[in-house]
Amino acid sequence: MTRRAYEDVRVEGHLIDSLIVSRIMDDVVALEAEFEVLSFEVGRTNEDPSVALLRIGGRDEAHVDEVLSTIQQHGAVPVEPDDVAAEPAPADGVFPEDFYSTTNLVTHVRLDGRWVRVGDPEMDCGVLVDPQARTARTVPMADVRSGDPIVVGRRGLRVTPLERPRETSTFEFMSSTVSSEKPKAQVVDAVARLLREVREEGRTVIAVVGPAIVHTGAAGHVARLVEQGYVTVLFGGNAVAVHDIEAALYGTSLGVDLESGLPTPGGHEHHLRAINTIRAAGGIAPAVEQGIVGHGLMHACVRTDTPFVLAGSIRDDGPLPDVITDAIEAQRAMRAYARDAGACLMLGSMLHSIAAGNLLPASTHVVCVDINPAVVTKLADRGSFQTTGVVTDVGLFLALLADELDGR
Repeated sequence: MTRRAYEDVRVEGHLIDSLIVSRIMDDVVALEAEFEVLSFEVGRTNEDPSVALLRIGGRDEAHVDEVLSTIQQHGAVPVEPDDVAAEPAPADGVFPEDFYSTTNLVTHVRLDGRWVRVGDPEMDCGVLVDPQARTARTVPMADVRSGDPIVVGRRGLRVTPLERPRETSTFEFMSSTVSSEKPKAQVVDAVARLLREVREEGRTVIAVVGPAIVHTGAAGHVARLVEQGYVTVLFGGNAVAVHDIEAALYGTSLGVDLESGLPTPGGHEHHLRAINTIRAAGGIAPAVEQGIVGHGLMHACVRTDTPFVLAGSIRDDGPLPDVITDAIEAQRAMRAYARDAGACLMLGSMLHSIAAGNLLPASTHVVCVDINPAVVTKLADRGSFQTTGVVTDVGLFLALLADELDGR
């Protein structure tokens, strides 16, 4: 191919053992472009970063820009970077054309010759800049306002990819692809160590839970984690709260007796009666305070002042008064906790787990436990590539984890 256009780029970091340079080269070749290694300074030790200068050649300027936009996600930055470009949002809730769509990785924009870190990393957002204050932050599409200066194009942007950690990682032994054959005792020990570390740092631990934790009899184990301060925020939907309260009121989940595992006569009505009881009481917290709900996961959240976000869906019965039925408002409520989370446990819930994963920065440790390996795969496919997948029964896993943290 005759090179008619090119751009020199610089990439720095642990380029070899994190496979960053290999990924850049693979992307360049896949896009039918060319690369030339101008220089490659390898770090003297495994602690030292390496620096590579690459010349990216393409058919024309548009082709080169296409390649640069792809390899940018691996940390490649033009040797002579431009300042970032921004255009005003044309209307409330509308980004300008050619807006930059964010990842959940650490990102910087170049303003007046200086690199400025973008606050609140989150995927699938825009970047709102303030050139006078030299600040930048992500903004969801629904929250942008007419006239807001939003980053467009790919110039003046720098993305820092996730690298292989220099020190021994809590999850290093689990870094393979999703598998049901990972040693469960080691996995439980690693997750317990992570939760202890995050709690000692005083950071948020989110548990994203589905109704399966109630159906499997594991809600009590999550309640133990809440009571011990290992879970500090709860995300879920109408169903998990309804069936947890149904269990507290009737001893059933979906009408099935949790002790015997047998259907209860008239049990199919229990979840609706539970919803009605809570609506009559004015909400979950009033029902706990009035002594109507005396145990369970939601009871533990109320008693420990642990916040919870219940996001509704079109299929919800009732719903409970605490459920946020406006999807955008529910997203905002979740985002407020997700931005600073130290860890997130995703437990038996595919849709809410993917929703939470979309809001989390890549720096948040994510552990997804599900009997279905497709759940973890879907998270990775949608950009939550920092997720550690544990394929096992969520009830058994939670029992072992709670016992480990109890010191039993």
